[in-house]
Amino acid sequence: MQNNAFYYNNTVNLRGELMLLDPPKVMGILNVTPDSFFDGSRLRDEKEILDRASSMVEEGVHLLDIGGYSTRPGAKIVSEEDECSRVLPAIRLLAKRFPKTPISIDTFRSSVARQAVDAGASLVNDISGGELDPKMFETVADLGVPYILMHMRGTPETMASLTHYDNLLKDVTDYFHKKIHLLRQLGVRDIILDPGFGFAKTAEQNFELLQHLRYFSIFGLPLLAGLSRKAMVWKTLNTDPAGALNGTTALNTMALANGASLLRVHDVREAVECIALFQKMQQQSIPIS
Repeated sequence: MQNNAFYYNNTVNLRGELMLLDPPKVMGILNVTPDSFFDGSRLRDEKEILDRASSMVEEGVHLLDIGGYSTRPGAKIVSEEDECSRVLPAIRLLAKRFPKTPISIDTFRSSVARQAVDAGASLVNDISGGELDPKMFETVADLGVPYILMHMRGTPETMASLTHYDNLLKDVTDYFHKKIHLLRQLGVRDIILDPGFGFAKTAEQNFELLQHLRYFSIFGLPLLAGLSRKAMVWKTLNTDPAGALNGTTALNTMALANGASLLRVHDVREAVECIALFQKMQQQSIPIS
């Protein structure tokens, strides 16, 4: 396996501004969809978008991630026109109101990604790793923006039935190795890896990935953990997404301990505090008597 550590400097270039991912950073989720799995994250109009984004910025968010296509298991198909009508006005609005806060576009469609970057987005977050749009990789290369490469199988409609792996860690690693090679050939330099918690994985597989998250540091690339209020949290705790904040914080702490550089969350303040406490613990040196 090729060692990509040569490329690793723990920064991403966001429209000419370098963001250092040490200490870890927080990406706030803004869903401009009517059917996100967590109803507390659904934003329906300009005022709701601005209010939520304002709160996140005040709480210390580092990136805003805008999505207009729900990718929860069994989610319905959204047309490209509908997706654009949701995300593009939101990106323009937020880029104007919060010019110092980088915006990520959460899409698997290359045309949406291109229009979003033109509207003010600085990063592309693709749940499909280029599988759902063969033009995505060359589009990201042409745009010159960082790319979040996530592992998933199938589509949001079919992924729940595609959870058989011969060897989970090896299969995900092989997937990343292949995709990174293709991206590098096209000239994409800033890549963040996301193992895809909840996407074509059982709860047990999600916890296995979390336990071994640092394994993927072999690629020398920053790691993103998207655990916020997911089923692996609330089903384990016998609650629901609304009751999964405390569990999310617990798993985010484990993700940080296992090498995560970016936390994608609904709840910014709690994630910022989690990172601050984790950093304090890391810096503390207590001699053993």
